[in-house]
Amino acid sequence: MRGRRVRHLLLRGARVVDPARGTDEVRDLRVLDGVLLGAEPRGAPPAEVVEAGGLVAAPAFLDPHVHFREPGDGRSETVASGLAAAERGGYRAVFAMANTDPVNDRPGITAAMLRSAAASGSPVALHVVTAATLGLAGREVVDLAAQKSAGAAAVSDDGKPVLEDAVMEEVLLRAAALGLPVFSHCETPSLHPGGVAHDGPAARRLGLPGIPGESEARMVRRDILLAERTGAPVHVCHLSTAAAVEAVREAKARGVPVTAEAAPHHLALSDEDLLRTLPDGSPDAHFKMNPPLRALADRDAVVGALLDGTVDCVATDHAPHHASRKRECGFVKASFGVIGLENAFAVLHDRLVATGRVPLPVLLERMGAGAARVARLPVPTLAPGAPAEVVLLDLRGEFPLEAARFASLSRNCPFDGERVRGRVAGLLLRDRLLPGTGGQ
Repeated sequence: MRGRRVRHLLLRGARVVDPARGTDEVRDLRVLDGVLLGAEPRGAPPAEVVEAGGLVAAPAFLDPHVHFREPGDGRSETVASGLAAAERGGYRAVFAMANTDPVNDRPGITAAMLRSAAASGSPVALHVVTAATLGLAGREVVDLAAQKSAGAAAVSDDGKPVLEDAVMEEVLLRAAALGLPVFSHCETPSLHPGGVAHDGPAARRLGLPGIPGESEARMVRRDILLAERTGAPVHVCHLSTAAAVEAVREAKARGVPVTAEAAPHHLALSDEDLLRTLPDGSPDAHFKMNPPLRALADRDAVVGALLDGTVDCVATDHAPHHASRKRECGFVKASFGVIGLENAFAVLHDRLVATGRVPLPVLLERMGAGAARVARLPVPTLAPGAPAEVVLLDLRGEFPLEAARFASLSRNCPFDGERVRGRVAGLLLRDRLLPGTGGQ
C-alpha cells in the first residue's frame, strides 16, 4: 500500500492557504482519524509531528478531466497507474473520460472502472464520466440514468464534439434532469480536415496542417446558445483561444450557466514552442495536443481568464500515450495529447505564480474549490471538522521534472527535463500520508 497510515498528526508551522475561507496564515494543522481538528483532543494518542515550516498546506486538488486508458490500452495507462500519478500530483479526486476501448457508454464499463479503482488501493477518488452518445458517434444519447445508477458522475464525449445541435440539446436536458454536469469538447472538425497544429506562423514554417482558432470558438458559441435557450448548464473543456474566452466571459455576464476550464499546457506554452524541434529538425510530438498550442495572444488571454474567473478551474486533460503513438511515429501521425497530473502544479507555479502573473491563492482556488464547483462536489476546506485532504507544497527551490520517474506509464510530457520553481512535497488524504513528485 502506497504511503503510510497516520492516526494523529500535527503539521507544525505551515503556511496554510484555504481559498474557500479566504485565509492565508502560518499555523499548525492537526489531524485525528482523518479529520482536521481545531485543538488538541483529550485522550488521543501522542501526535506524530511533521515540521512543516517553509511548506504551504492547501486543500488537495481535484481534476475534472483526465484520460485513463483502461479498458483498452493498459500499456499507456491503467486506472491504478493513473491514480498513482494523481497521488504524486497532489490530487484527491479525478474524473476519467469515456474514450476508452470499448467506449464507456454502458453501465458495465462504469462499474468495471470503479472496481479497478477500489482494487488499486489508492485513496484518490475516481469519478467516472459516461459518454454522452453511443460510441462517441454523436447520434444517439446514452442511457444516462442507467449510467448514473452504475456510478457515473458526469457526461462527456470528450475527444470528439457532439456536432448535431439537436443531439447536444438532448444531452444537456437529460443530464440536467439527472443532476449530472456535461463537459463539452468544442471543435468544428470540418474547418480543419487533417489539421495537427495551430494555424499560425510556426505550423507554416514546419509544414504542418493547421487548426484555426475559429474551430473552437464556433462550437463554444453554439454550446452557449444551447445553454442559454434551455437553461441547462454546460462546461467547456480545455479553453485555448482568445475568441472562445471572450464568448464565455460575455455569456457569464448575461447569466448563462456556462463554466470553463484551462489545461496547464495552454496556460504555460504557445505554438512558438513547436519550434523547439528534435535533433533531426522535426517537430516534437510531445507538443501535439487537441486543442493545439495556440498563439501567444491566445495563451495570454487564457491566463487572464484564469485570473479573473472566466476560467473556473484548471484541468490537466491528462492524456497518456505509449511511445509508439508519439515520438516514435512522427508529429503528423502521432496521437493528440500529453500527460499532466504529476507536473501541473509545478509548471503553473513556475510559469504563473513565481513570475507574478497569478497569485498563489488564485491558482490553488482554481485547482481545488473551482474544480469542485464545476464537478458539483463539496468545496474543499481546511476548516476544523473537514476531511483531512491536504496537499503540501515546497516553493523554496528549483526542482527537475523527470518523466522517467513519474508514476504514469506514459512519458509524453512537454516539460520533461525542465527545472521548475515549486513542487508537490506530499499529500495527506484522511489517514494516509503519501509522497509527492518530490518524494521519489
